[in-house]
Order: sequence, then C-alpha cells, then structure tokens
Amino acid sequence: MTKVAETVLEVDLGALRHNYEFLRSTLRPGTKFIAVVKAFAYGHDSRIIAPFLEKLGVDYFAVAYTSEGIELREAGVRTPIMVLHPQHVHFNSIIDSQLEPCIYSRRVLSLFLETARSRNLKTYPVHLKFNTGLNRLGFEEKEVAALVYQLGQQQHIRAASLFSHLAASEDLNEEAFTRNQIELFKTMAAAFEKQAGYKPLLHQCNTSGILCYPDAHFDMVRSGIGLYGYGNDETKDKLLRRVGTLKTIISQIHHLEKGESLGYNRGYIAEHSTVTATLPLGHADGIGRQYGKGKAFVNINGKKAPIIGNVCMDMLMVDITGIDCQEGDEVIVYGGFPTAEEFAATAGTISYELITGISRRVKRIYTE
Repeated sequence: MTKVAETVLEVDLGALRHNYEFLRSTLRPGTKFIAVVKAFAYGHDSRIIAPFLEKLGVDYFAVAYTSEGIELREAGVRTPIMVLHPQHVHFNSIIDSQLEPCIYSRRVLSLFLETARSRNLKTYPVHLKFNTGLNRLGFEEKEVAALVYQLGQQQHIRAASLFSHLAASEDLNEEAFTRNQIELFKTMAAAFEKQAGYKPLLHQCNTSGILCYPDAHFDMVRSGIGLYGYGNDETKDKLLRRVGTLKTIISQIHHLEKGESLGYNRGYIAEHSTVTATLPLGHADGIGRQYGKGKAFVNINGKKAPIIGNVCMDMLMVDITGIDCQEGDEVIVYGGFPTAEEFAATAGTISYELITGISRRVKRIYTE
C-alpha cells in the first residue's frame, strides 16, 4: 500500500493473481477458465487486467459489448474474446477484430448468418446462449431443434460453446431453483449435441457457481466478480483478496458552529460544533448522492468519518469531529475498512454497482 496525494484506485495485481489461481485450483484438470473483464474489468481497467491475466493463462475473455472487445484487441490481447451481448450494427466490427459473438435469439442468429454469408466466412466461432430461468436472454428449450436445423443448413458459423447463466447461485435458499437450471441446461445441451452430431464446449457457472456447484463446472467456467475479490458469501470472501482500494485525501478542514450549514441545499445543519473535511471525490467519480446525509462512512486514520450533507459532483464532505487528522491526510473510501460490500450496503446496493461505477477519471495505480 502506498500513501497517496490525490484520489486513486489502487489495484493489487498480486491479489488478482491469487484470486485467479485459487479459483482455477477448484476446477478439474482440463476445465477451461473464462475471465470476465466487462465494464472496464469491473472498474479496474481491462487494458491492464486482461493482458496480466492472459500471461497467467486464461483460456477466454468475456465482455458485454463489442467496443470492450475491440479495446482489448487494441491493448494487444490475442486470447479468444466472446461478446456476451452483441448488437447487429456491430457484427462487421466483431469479425474485423476476431471477436466471438454470443447468439441468444433466432433474430440475432439470422442477422449474424446474413453478415457471415456476405463476408464468405467458414465455421466462424459463435456461442449459443440457452435460457434456463434467468429470463433475460437465450434460446428456449422448445427452440433447440429448429436452432440445430438452421445451423445445419450452412457452413458459415459453428457453435464453439453452449452456455447459460445461473440466476441465484450465491443463495443457498435457492438451491432447488439452481439445480433445476443446471438440469435444464444439461437436457438442452444433450439435445443439441445429439441432433447436431458434435459437442461444443459447455459452461454455466459464474463465480458463485464455481464455488458452490462443482458438479456443474462442465467444460468451462466464467468468473467476473471473484477475480476482483468478491465471493458473494462471507465464508467464500475469506478465500479471496480484494483487488481494488479507493483512496483520496483531505483537501480542506472546516469548523462549523451550531446552526451553520454545509454544502448544496444546506444538506447538513450542524447541531453542535462540528469539524468537517472536504474530499476531492464526488458523484462524477462514482460515489453517488445516495451515500450522503450520514449513510456511508470513510476511514480516516482508522476512524469512521460519516459522509454528511449532499455529495457534490467533484467533492464530498465528512464529519471528522474527534478524529486526529489534518489536511493532506489519506482517506480510505473502500478496501479493507470499510469493504466495498459494507460501503455499498449503506445505500442499499451491492459491491458490483459500486466498483463498476468508479469513473475513468479516477487515476489507477497498479502494485504487485
């Protein structure tokens, strides 16, 4: 850990290595590993994270959108990249960058086939998504026969994998639902393989699936949040290491007398003599207004400093009454104490939303 002089997201690549190696150690030999690096690698910068993971030996990367895959190619990544939610307008860019689209509906299949024919492609790899209960994207069980038939009438594309997404793999109260999803996926995959005459790679487990349902690892697994140190369960979290720590500094200290106000719309009125610190971090950096008015706190010299008043675009204010600190001192927003989960929970949200929302204008510092 380094002392900072500005707002930074400190990214521990050693922790990333640990998490990857731990998650990989839970798999059977030969099971492939997909590193999910969408959303700027969950806020940690995919242009740095993906090349690092590529050197560690990941088998695939997954991104949400085409632009994210192109950015990885421009960063020098050569490992296969699947695009989880491609749009028709980007199909030529996908092919130009040798990305692999996930096909989730008859419409998307027909449109990509049209592009593949026009480009005279041969057995271009695609990934077919099956809907087993999440009900966002994917082919239904009743569509498998027609899907196989349509694929069998051409040679422009070929299914590299079949996959689905677990809806509640972190919630053991939903184990029966998850087991039903797994069994439905097996049924759909078996029907596809029998009718198509070949076996694509199968994958369904996300991070929580990897940790809770080892019998469903199949040929590949996908991990996103786990790589960055979050296991969605207190027990599992202890096996992982947090990759990102958001830090800032105290810009200025103010002394308020009883009745004086602070910030926009007089969002805080001092009920007694109060000492406040202004930090160079705001909702444009990813710390939204929902964290203000005493909900969240930051760590200043090991003490809780509640966020008070309304969070501004570029600044927020905290109550440092009774805390021994001075201007220029370091502040931990999340990472350690509080954790990202703890910080997010104060506003009724989850770590995913918090860490993926950290603005690109926040400087990233990498350590190992």
